[in-house]
Amino acid sequence: MNYRTFGRTGWEVSEIGYGMWGLADWTGSERSQIEKALDLAVERGCNFFDTAWGYGSGLSEQILGELLKRHPEKTLYSATKIPPKNRKWPSKPDFQLDDVFPSDYIVEYTEKSLQNLGVETIDLLQFHVWEDAWAEREEWQDTITKLTQQGKVRAWGISINRWEPDNSLKTLQTGLIDAVQVIYNIFDQNPEDNLFPLCRELNLGVIARVPFDEGTLTGTFTKETTFPANDWRSTYFVPENLNSSVDHADALKPLIPEGMTMPEMALRFILSNPDVHTTIPGMRQLRNVEANTAVSDGRGLLPELLHELKGHRWDRTPTEWSQ
Repeated sequence: MNYRTFGRTGWEVSEIGYGMWGLADWTGSERSQIEKALDLAVERGCNFFDTAWGYGSGLSEQILGELLKRHPEKTLYSATKIPPKNRKWPSKPDFQLDDVFPSDYIVEYTEKSLQNLGVETIDLLQFHVWEDAWAEREEWQDTITKLTQQGKVRAWGISINRWEPDNSLKTLQTGLIDAVQVIYNIFDQNPEDNLFPLCRELNLGVIARVPFDEGTLTGTFTKETTFPANDWRSTYFVPENLNSSVDHADALKPLIPEGMTMPEMALRFILSNPDVHTTIPGMRQLRNVEANTAVSDGRGLLPELLHELKGHRWDRTPTEWSQ
């Protein structure tokens, strides 16, 4: 496993982190299997784990808390998120800060996450949605400053709304945010335009989420793929999205180098960008942990292939199904 310095925090984080959403809100998540996968990830050098209270109403945080207890000798970084009070993902421009992240609510959910994780200090606490219109509001600024001073949070972050990387730039310039989490993959390359250059300038940590485009970039979906009704993906991969996603993924297949899989190519594309410090694929199976962590070998994609993949950028805008 290779490690990268996580912005101004100075943390040396594994460039393959562990995204824990799928452990609580997706089908096919058996608890014993999950714990084995997490333990194997630690064994293979993964030290950055991203969860949220919203993943199973604290269940995913509790699973991470148990992992921390099982490996007290390891330095493992826990990143979690405060859910929006109105429980609406993503945020929308007309949402008011007072309805999404009022001060007392930020404090309340910091305490809930501390309890679920079983720690005295959260390494990285992120806002699970955001609107840049809130940048100058003193309520959230004063609240997170106090929580840091009280030793309850080491660093603060924003999990940026899907396909809206610029909806954070003013907030980052307040100097109060240490890290951003943003969708970045072969299709979603727009963070390169404005967000990544600003993060470089301000020395902020960058977490690339959704490396496989919610599964499209595994190359296994077809236009007939379906998901159980209680699986989040059943509401995301509506026909309009599924059909187009499969077409875009199929267009990539001729570019996959010999001996490489599409998921490996997708991860290597992300790790070829030095602006990214860690990416957080979901890994519920032991084979996924083995395959994904093996990509952290210091070998990026060849410049010629990277140039071709740049041509597969797919700029999308939020819709009613793009939660």
